[in-house]
Amino acid sequence: MQILVQEGFPDYELIDSGDGMRLERYGSYRIARPDPQVLWKKHAPDNLWKQVDAVFDKSSAKGQWKILSKLPEHWMIRYSNLLFHARLTPFKHTGIFPEQALMWDWSTQLIKRANRPVKVLNLFGYTGIASVAAAKAGAQVTHVDASKPSITWANENMKASGLPGDAIRWILDDALKFTKREVSRKNEYDAIIMDPPVYGHGPKKEAWDFYKHMPLLLANCQQILSKKPLFFVINAYAISSSALMLGNIMNDLMNTYEGKTEYGELALRESHGKRLLSTGIYTRWNSV
Repeated sequence: MQILVQEGFPDYELIDSGDGMRLERYGSYRIARPDPQVLWKKHAPDNLWKQVDAVFDKSSAKGQWKILSKLPEHWMIRYSNLLFHARLTPFKHTGIFPEQALMWDWSTQLIKRANRPVKVLNLFGYTGIASVAAAKAGAQVTHVDASKPSITWANENMKASGLPGDAIRWILDDALKFTKREVSRKNEYDAIIMDPPVYGHGPKKEAWDFYKHMPLLLANCQQILSKKPLFFVINAYAISSSALMLGNIMNDLMNTYEGKTEYGELALRESHGKRLLSTGIYTRWNSV
């Protein structure tokens, strides 16, 4: 079990957390938003928490953002050689999960060191920063997501990072259906990235239930791995299971290949109180 802590992201800062909220900086803008696992007290003074450009008000049934400054509809964030759009979504997010920068670096290094063509499949790809990072490293990337707006956003991120329009193959589809067809088509991938939600819907209202459908998806993925896979990454958020579960899954999945499995939690460190905030669990495998 490992805790991977993201600390080298100049355009992002977890300033403080407490009383069910996070105080964060994305680029030049500060926001405050709910996080139900934050059961501890704030460390930063109240006046710092009041210096925000937007706060997510959770008093109503669905909640909504309250804009307190001239915050643009979207703004640019940079990480290394990547440039992408941040915006406030109705789901409390910004389209960026900064703790994932650790995974972007890890996958980029593996792709560059491979010294061979690498085909990457990114399932539940959302706003596509992992896809863009892999493509920038030289991989041939297929990005799958069930949301057309998310794919549009990911395409914008690809262009912002200076990649040509055909650098990534975009697929609007249900992940389970797509991988099943890839098995039939005998298509193979050297690396797979996935960020499955607990529950969700495909573009045709196909139901996704992590505990019911994840084994089926993994069985499909196992059949579309190339004979010399490079890496496999699974991230999970807001599921009621431990990283041990993901680690066991990965060990079963990759037990016929020589490689290394890691699993644990992803975390961010506060700049004010220095506490760690767990943001999700992960497992990853890479060849040796």
